[in-house]
Amino acid sequence: MTGRFITFEGGEGSGKSTQIKRLASALQQRGLDVVMTREPGGSPMGERIRGLLLDPTAKLDPVAQLFLFSAARRDHVTALIAPALAQGQWVLCDRFADSSRAYQGAAGALPDALINQCEAAAVGKTRPDLTIILDIAPEAGLERASRRRNKGTKADAFEASDLAFHKRVRAGFLAIARDEPMRCAVLDAERPELTIHADILALCEARLKKDGPCV
Repeated sequence: MTGRFITFEGGEGSGKSTQIKRLASALQQRGLDVVMTREPGGSPMGERIRGLLLDPTAKLDPVAQLFLFSAARRDHVTALIAPALAQGQWVLCDRFADSSRAYQGAAGALPDALINQCEAAAVGKTRPDLTIILDIAPEAGLERASRRRNKGTKADAFEASDLAFHKRVRAGFLAIARDEPMRCAVLDAERPELTIHADILALCEARLKKDGPCV
C-alpha cells in the first residue's frame, strides 16, 4: 500500500501548522497512520540546515538559499518522506518544493531552469498528491506572524523581508496553483479556522479517494 503525500504552502502567518495539526487529528481518528513534518527540517540534517536558513544574521542570497533548501529537502525525502509513503503512511508536510519556487524563484528572481533542476535532484519521483495553498494578504499574514512570535523574538530571515518581497511570494504561489490545478487547491486563509479545516477535509475526500473513501 502506498500512502498519500499532502503539502501545505502559503505565505507567512497563513496558518499552515494549525491546519496540519487539525487534519492529522482528523485522519488519525479515522484510523490512518499519519506523519507530520516540515521544511526546512524534518530530518536531523534538515533541522541543522533550518537553523542556518532562518537565521536573520546569515544574509544568504537566493542562490545559496536554494542550494541549502535543496540539500535539506533531499535528506528529508530520503530519510523520512519516501520511506513513510512506502509503508502506507500519510505524510503532511509544512512547506515543500513549491516554497522554493515562490521564495527563491518568484520573489528571489532565480530562473525557472535552476529551480527545476534543483527540485528534480532533491525530490525525484516523490511528488505531492495534493498541495493546499493557504492564501492570505501579506499585510495580514505578517501581522499574524508577529503576534505569534514570543515576546522579544526577532523575525526570521524570511519574515523580515520587505512587503514587496512577500507580495511576490504570494503571486508565486497563486501562479503555481494556476499552472497545476489538478494538484493544487487555493483556500482563503483569512476565514475562520474551522471553516478552513472543513474545506481541507472535503478536498482530501474529493481528490485522494483512490481506493474508496479516505476520510
